[in-house]
Amino acid sequence: MTIVLIAVALYLAATFLLVRSVTREPGGAWLWPAIPAVVLHGGYHLWVALHTAGGPDLHFFAALSLAALGMAALTTLVGARGRMAALGVVVFPLTALFLLAYHLHGHQPAEALDWRLQLHAWLALLAFATLGIAALLALMLWAQERALRRHDFRAWLRALPPLTELETLLFRTIAVGFVLLTLTLLTGVLFVENLLAQHLAHKTVLSVLSWLVFGGLLLGRWRYGWRGTKAVHWTLMAMFLLILSFFGSNFVLELVLHRKP
Repeated sequence: MTIVLIAVALYLAATFLLVRSVTREPGGAWLWPAIPAVVLHGGYHLWVALHTAGGPDLHFFAALSLAALGMAALTTLVGARGRMAALGVVVFPLTALFLLAYHLHGHQPAEALDWRLQLHAWLALLAFATLGIAALLALMLWAQERALRRHDFRAWLRALPPLTELETLLFRTIAVGFVLLTLTLLTGVLFVENLLAQHLAHKTVLSVLSWLVFGGLLLGRWRYGWRGTKAVHWTLMAMFLLILSFFGSNFVLELVLHRKP
């Protein structure tokens, strides 16, 4: 419990420092709590994996915590390079919440997976984390465009990069996430014995639909120069499908019906 509370406190401290840097004093002081928070968070999952039968726990709250860990790590990495540190204002408190929820819910024994299925699972979580960052970037792009149209120049707006740079970062993030999602689907086809089995059919369909929407957005960007509101809508629609695919069924099965996925 101690390591979890320390990590949560560090995430919240990083959030506070980021908010202060946005409204008052720009700087990188937030990195000092953010980096150890990510390390402790990852170390906690490793400790659980080593002390839980079957290997890594990938049930609902565990997977949610791991996906949030990936988002926090990406936010810290990108923010450390001076780009989009403001993402942490949303990512860090959410990550702290999901980590705490995972710990309080308890750990469940996981089924033993061979390296191929573990590769598929980790690729899926990394794809979700990357595209989750893209969804937040899309929301920031929407908020920035809306504020500029209304001439509502506030402190948080100055913390964001120029509109064109934010848009470029959005599509680069989507491109990376799209590659990871493609690898996730490919490893699923190659390594999962019955991809259309019960509890997997709708996950497969929704994942493919999300892949098609993200791919269509990238194609539209390349071929027709899509941007702005259109890019935001397509990104959020694809991310909604991905959330339903990755976590929707697990939520219903584990928390509503109390069954194993």
